[in-house]
Amino acid sequence: MTYDLLFLRVQPGRTFDETMEEFNSAHDPDAEPEPVNLTGDQRAAWDRLTRRISLEVGPIASEEYLYSLTLWRDGPAGYLRVDFAGHSASIEIPYRYPGQAALPIMAEAYHVARIIEDESGLEGYDPEVDQPTRTGDAETAAARLGGVSSWARDHFTR
Repeated sequence: MTYDLLFLRVQPGRTFDETMEEFNSAHDPDAEPEPVNLTGDQRAAWDRLTRRISLEVGPIASEEYLYSLTLWRDGPAGYLRVDFAGHSASIEIPYRYPGQAALPIMAEAYHVARIIEDESGLEGYDPEVDQPTRTGDAETAAARLGGVSSWARDHFTR
C-alpha cells in the first residue's frame, strides 16, 4: 500500500474530480491494460521531467515498461516512484515514514509533483488530504503519511 499523488490532463472548464471520474469510468478492470504509446510531445515531456528531477532533486533510476515509463528516487529523504503514461502519471510513496520522518520525503514528492506538472501539462492532486499538488501544503500531506505510517508500524510490526 502506498500514499499516491495522481496526475491527469484536465480540460478547461472541468474539475480534477470530473476528469478522474471520466478516466475511471472508461477503465475496464477485467481488460488487458493498453501498452503505453507516447506521442512525440509526451516523450519530450518525460525526457524533460527526468532531466529536471535528476538536476533539482537528485539521482534517479528509470525504466521503460510495456504499460508505463517509471523512475525511482531513493535518496536521503526516502523512496518514491513515478509512473508516467503520457495522459496520466502517479507518484507512490510507501507507508514507512512515521511521524516527523515523513516530512522530508513528502517535501521531495511535492517538488517532483510540480516538475511533473510543469513539464507535462498534467494537473496533480493529493486525494489523501484533498488538495492540489501545485498549491497544496507538503506539511499537511506529511502529517497524513506520518500518521498512517505510525499506525501501521504500531499495529502490524509487533
